[in-house]
Amino acid sequence: MFFLIEKYVLGMAMLRLISGMIEITAAMLMLKYNQVEKALVINSSLAIVGPIVLITTTSLGIIGIADKISFAKILWVLTGVGCIIYGVKSN
Repeated sequence: MFFLIEKYVLGMAMLRLISGMIEITAAMLMLKYNQVEKALVINSSLAIVGPIVLITTTSLGIIGIADKISFAKILWVLTGVGCIIYGVKSN
């Protein structure tokens, strides 16, 4: 039998795998340079990757279920993602 993976699930999983590879690469670079200043710069650059992956992955998921749920529920999901981003980024 063939096992079919839904294209949106595959896209979401691929984004998370790429994100994980970026995180591992950043950790390896930190170890390679072995300097706190450079490690801090590398870590700071990861602050851009996380929210982008979160938004993109969530968007793919919403697109995948858009025909199955109401518009109001989609707005609730988007509001929740917005609250997460606001909470992480606020001082």
